Formats: sequence, structure tokens, C-alpha cells
Amino acid sequence: MPEDNIEHINFEELNQNALSAPLVRHIYTADPSAHYFNGKIYIYPSHDVDAGEAFDDLGSHFAMEDYHVISMDSIDSEAVDNGIALHIDDVQWAKQQMWAPDANEKNGKFYLFFPAKDYDGIFRIGVAVSDSPIGPFKAQPNPIKESFSIDPAVFKDEDGSYYMYFGGLWGGQLQRWRSGVFNADQPESPTAFIPDDKDPALLPFVAKMSDDLLEFDEKPKEIQILDENGALLLSGDNERRFFEAAWLHKHNGNYYFSYSTGDTHFICYAIGDNPYGPFTYKGRILNPVVGWTSHHSICQIEGKTYLFYHDSSLSKGVTHLRCIKKAEINYREDGSIITLDPYQ
Repeated sequence: MPEDNIEHINFEELNQNALSAPLVRHIYTADPSAHYFNGKIYIYPSHDVDAGEAFDDLGSHFAMEDYHVISMDSIDSEAVDNGIALHIDDVQWAKQQMWAPDANEKNGKFYLFFPAKDYDGIFRIGVAVSDSPIGPFKAQPNPIKESFSIDPAVFKDEDGSYYMYFGGLWGGQLQRWRSGVFNADQPESPTAFIPDDKDPALLPFVAKMSDDLLEFDEKPKEIQILDENGALLLSGDNERRFFEAAWLHKHNGNYYFSYSTGDTHFICYAIGDNPYGPFTYKGRILNPVVGWTSHHSICQIEGKTYLFYHDSSLSKGVTHLRCIKKAEINYREDGSIITLDPYQ
């Protein structure tokens, strides 16, 4: 339900038929990265604010400046806001726009991974560390070397290896890195440097993390997303190609790479047999929500799999004032995911 249809929505009826109610209502939250640590659910969302920035396709109106950690004792319990976990004023290298984060745990330490624009206006990815899953987190003085773009998601594999997945088009700047260095030409155009429709789509990236989770252990690699014939998805295939919101989870030994298609508002997934891919497109996890953006995470909790996502229902359709939600995911016998409709 993209934002151009907002004026026709009956929000009272929509909320009655919604798959999920907002998990928190006292602040606006988005881009929920959910994890199950030590028998408790922790959600690391963006914190939406109305900063008065102009609406544009570069996402200037997404002017977030801090992170809150939301916790839940169980999937059906009350969601608790644990306050500010990290503020941009405490990140030496970051100037603005603390967008979608993620977190993970290793050896009793908790790591918050987050994108922000540096003082040159370039998105980088930083790391902050805490002894607690709710923070407060202390940011490293510099971003991860060779990091770029947005939406970091860090997956821990069964062998103890950690991998970061990242990238986002338009305001996420991924298209500006096609040559391997940042292209600052036409900064006002979010679609400059996007491939032609008949060319392969831009791809997200993956990098194995160092043992201390503070740097990449290798040069980031592109992740191939293939169609049913084994060909790369095309740039014009905007109902299936990657736009932003990379996530990886595992089910029955297979790796599921999921992501948002951005301007067509789907959460899709592709399946592979290792963390680097290639991944073959299989279908949609979530149909469009109210608002322009769609961003998610997938978390396994006590034998079940849950989708955490957001919409703009709490703000009655204001695209940059969102609320986080949850829903159970179910698989068919062949491993495919049953598509969810956010409003029944």
C-alpha cells in the first residue's frame, strides 16, 4: 500500500484488519533487527523523528539521530523501550542520518552495527560495543575500513563465523560505488548511475567479519541474485531485484537471503547453499505495507520463525514516521515461504 494511496485509506478499518499491532507507540520506530539472546528478544530499530527535512528520493527526511533497544520477555509479552543506546553526538566520525542498524553477540559482548553519513556526506558503517544487549554502546572512533552504503545485517553461522550483508540504492548510495570509489557527480539525483533496465541489477555486498567483529576480514564481495534460469536479475525487474534491507537466516540447512525491492514495496527472498550465494529468487515474504519503505528482519524463537517489519499505520501514513510489528512465518514442505499479507 504505497503512499500515493494514503488519502483513500480508512486507518481505523486497516488497523482492525492488520496482521500485527505496533509493538511500541510512544516513539516512532522502523527497520527492526530482531535477535534472541539468552532467552529474551531484543529489537534494534531505527528511531524515526520529524526533523522538518524536505521529502525527497534521497531520503533527507529520514533524519534519525539515535538508537533505542526494544526488549520482550517472550513473543507475546509487552515490548519495553530501554532508552537511548547510542546517540550520534557520541560517534566521532558520524554527522547525520543514523539509519537501519543491526546487532549481534560474541563471547558475552554485544555489537551494534549502524550506517551514518560522515562529514563528507558519504554513508559508512560503524560498530559500537557494550557489555549489555540494551547498551549503552560505545562507538569505535572510525567506521569500518572499506565500508560503504547502508543497512548492515550481521549473520552468525553455525561454525562461529560472522558475515555482514549491506547495501541500498538511491539515498543509500550503492549506485555511486559502481567503479569501486564514491562518485559524487549529480548528488541531487538518486537514480544517477543506476544500470539500464536490460542490464543486470546492482547487487548487495557481503564480507566476513574479523574475529573481534570490528572490521572486515576480506574485501566485500557482490552477492549474486539469480532468476529461475540461473541469470542475474535485471535492473528493470523491480518487483524482484534488490533495493535495500539485506538479511540472512537459515532454515533446514539452506541460507535464505531476504531484502526489500524498494520502489515496488515487496520483501522478497532467495535461497542458496552457503553464506556468499549465489542465491536463487524464490518469492515474496511480505506484500506492501502502508508507507513507502519496507524493511524487516527474521528471527527464530523457541522453534518458530518470526518476521519483524514496519509500516506507517501509527502515523496514519507519514512515510518517515513508522512503527515496528511482528508476524509468524510459515514454510511449505519444499522450504518455500508462505507470503504474508500485512492487512487481512
